[in-house]
Amino acid sequence: MTFETLASDFYDFESALSDQEKEAVAKLRAWLESEVRPIIGDYWERAEFPKQIVKPLADLGVLSYAWDETKPFENSALFRGFLAVELARVDASVGTFVGVQNGLATGSISICGSKEQREEWIPKLAAGEVIGAFGLTEPLSGSDSAQGLRTTAKRDGDSWVLNGQKRWIGNATFSDITIIWAKDVEDGQVKGFIVPTSTPGYEATKIEGKISLRAVQNADITLTDVVVPESLRLQNANSFKDTAKVLRATRADVAWAAVGTAIGAYEAAVKYSQERIQFGKPIASHQLIQDLLVKSLGNITASIAMVKRVSEMQEAGTLRDEHAALAKAFCTSRMRETVAWCREALGGNGIVLDYQAARYFADAEALYSYEGTREMNTLIVGRAITGKAAFV
Repeated sequence: MTFETLASDFYDFESALSDQEKEAVAKLRAWLESEVRPIIGDYWERAEFPKQIVKPLADLGVLSYAWDETKPFENSALFRGFLAVELARVDASVGTFVGVQNGLATGSISICGSKEQREEWIPKLAAGEVIGAFGLTEPLSGSDSAQGLRTTAKRDGDSWVLNGQKRWIGNATFSDITIIWAKDVEDGQVKGFIVPTSTPGYEATKIEGKISLRAVQNADITLTDVVVPESLRLQNANSFKDTAKVLRATRADVAWAAVGTAIGAYEAAVKYSQERIQFGKPIASHQLIQDLLVKSLGNITASIAMVKRVSEMQEAGTLRDEHAALAKAFCTSRMRETVAWCREALGGNGIVLDYQAARYFADAEALYSYEGTREMNTLIVGRAITGKAAFV
């Protein structure tokens, strides 16, 4: 398959990919354009997820590449970043589904699970045979999850009993397992559990009325005396520091997804500007429209440069929390700015789904807030550069 660099990749960052990686990106790009873009607006409007795309995504390797147990060929963090871009530039909800399935759920097991747990669950998640969710955020605990987690885990012989509530849990209305993070009542430390959603006492209720990522199936979860065997406790998750290892990696993924969302809006605006006639000529020939497009491209280019370096640090094993936090804060802020400019370029047509910019504009709000708000990520970076914590 011929690989063509996106016009929005103005400095040709994708040229750093290997030939095999370029071929995989091209296959995903072609499939998303032919199978997802034509249908996703309708699913977004109906607040439903197109579950029929899970198997093809798995077949394309999208859920497999990051894990030693399942990756079809050696690949780079940069390559996996560009996969996240491709998903989000077509639809951020689809990108978020993959981020939860492949990053948060599978990542929790990969980073915090035992060898036996990794061998059992990662292949099933990578094949799309098992759908995963990640249960950390709670109704009264979001940014303060490190200290404020209220869901409890109590040891009872060879099992654990979980009680509590979770909120904003993506994929949770149809997941087969949810990674539940709970505070051990004995030692006060946060621990992780692989919880089959068929377990008695586990209940997930879809959150309605969202204005962003409408195709993502977020849920409120209630855990009432949910009994989980010790074999399903993540064996290497013994404190919130271990939870943070998962978040460090996935925050970088969100930064890449923010780039993809900005690119999706930018490409919609460029296309519209070339087709929309006002004052007898395409609006692309007007200086003010070109200014909006150039500012948008500048944001995109700067963001790609940052996340490219983050991916290189991931490969080298030198990525720290503050590095991922700065990327997430910066790229989502630039994304938010960019989608607003691109929506503006469409005028009134920028608020209807027909021209796609409206979807990116709305979805950017969720990416801006989840996986750590800009403010919380700023405090992580601020602590690193000053040596002073300012969280409270």
